[in-house]
Amino acid sequence: MPASNADPLISVAELAGAAAAASAPVLLDVRWRLGGPPGIDGYRAGHLPGAVYVDLATQLAGPPGEGGRHPLPDTAVFEAAMRAAGVRDGGAVVVYDEADATTAARAWWLLRFHGHQDVRVLDGGLRAWVGAGLPVSTAEAAPVPGDFTARPGQLAVLDALDAAEVARSGILLDARAPARYRGETEPVDKVAGHIPGALSSPAAENVTADGTFRPADELRARFASLGIAGPQNGQGGASSDARAAGQARVGAYCGSGVVAAHEVLALTLIGVPAALYVGSWSGWIADPARPVATGPRPGDLPG
Repeated sequence: MPASNADPLISVAELAGAAAAASAPVLLDVRWRLGGPPGIDGYRAGHLPGAVYVDLATQLAGPPGEGGRHPLPDTAVFEAAMRAAGVRDGGAVVVYDEADATTAARAWWLLRFHGHQDVRVLDGGLRAWVGAGLPVSTAEAAPVPGDFTARPGQLAVLDALDAAEVARSGILLDARAPARYRGETEPVDKVAGHIPGALSSPAAENVTADGTFRPADELRARFASLGIAGPQNGQGGASSDARAAGQARVGAYCGSGVVAAHEVLALTLIGVPAALYVGSWSGWIADPARPVATGPRPGDLPG
């Protein structure tokens, strides 16, 4: 099951075939929901056979603080978690969540950031797997420990200064719900609003009602409306093509750097490289001197 920058998704049918092969991929169940219930409860109730549960709060993020609610995990902690889950250097990995890949994208991004190339996201997640009539298990997996070596720095990241610069001179996407971007509501963080110059680009618009990603042509049209022009072939080593075509620098953020990884994944599907502001809004507002904007994005009609 070779993977590359060109093919970060895997369908249920593809995974069902790969899971039955001798070189089956490691399966990581990363279900998590803001405010609960805990993802481990869902895992214990039923998961893909052989999948290992990985916890977002303790294994895919570091302790909350000035770097935001879900900063990067310590390299050694992440490496140990992946080894305990059976991840091997050069071995295939498939990550999944309940349906829409908002958490799975974070795991995908972290593995790629730490140098693991052969990682894919199950399109549609557990819901698509069950919907296809495929079996689930309640048995807790006991994988053979892997030898994964974390080599951080393989994907672009932004700090607060970078995010401000991308908002000024490039395209900074805010992946949260529009009402949070506009500052009309803020259910999680202490301050409402958005980074000045950022554009509202809700990650929920990357997927269809069933949680699978929209076709590439629809994603291209969506991001083109925000000034992001992906190469027409959509995938592959198209990131360099996008830069060669004069595409402005693109970055993404959300509340805590989880959902923004979904935006990066969606852009990857159309061949556009994007940097992740891991601290995101929760990290931005940790410094009260940083400016805050409210209201609709430029060009939006009232209401």
